[in-house]
Amino acid sequence: MIESKPYNRDHAVTYAKKWAYAQNPLFGSFAGIGGNCTNFVSQCLYAGSCQMNYKAVFGWYYISLEDRTASWTGVEFFYNFLLGNKGVGPYGRECRPDETALGDVIQLSREATGFYHSLLIVGYDGEDPLVAAQTDNAYNRPLSSYTFDTARYLKIEGVRFDGKPITEACFDDVLLGVSLSPTP
Repeated sequence: MIESKPYNRDHAVTYAKKWAYAQNPLFGSFAGIGGNCTNFVSQCLYAGSCQMNYKAVFGWYYISLEDRTASWTGVEFFYNFLLGNKGVGPYGRECRPDETALGDVIQLSREATGFYHSLLIVGYDGEDPLVAAQTDNAYNRPLSSYTFDTARYLKIEGVRFDGKPITEACFDDVLLGVSLSPTP
């Protein structure tokens, strides 16, 4: 039976702070081959949920560079997974900027190319979100310092799991770069 639990926003932000300027050895990097931003934001969401969705094609998981879903690393695929996920793993909705909280996601768009960048909210300077990102590594960078035409805001509403919820050991392992447990 699928149940729901809260998304741990503190864990996501703690992970972002530790790894914004470095590469966790558990994950490959896509810098130079399309960018690492959504891979990094997925890692942060995993740290805040400790629940992947191992459904082929339409799930959200990372086992290795060769064994992962497009939603783990692709901006639009990530968006589609979060908003359409009815199974295990994190889920969310598009929201207004004033509905966001720490650990939520912002995606940026340019008219000519569409949505191209994923960012994790790690703080606020007044109404200006402060974000963490990779490719152009940043932590506590004001959203207002980016050049973009449109932004969409993704509210992470919770995490679904099937069976026992994952323990704190999962967060500790991924934060320290020790293990991606649990695996399927």
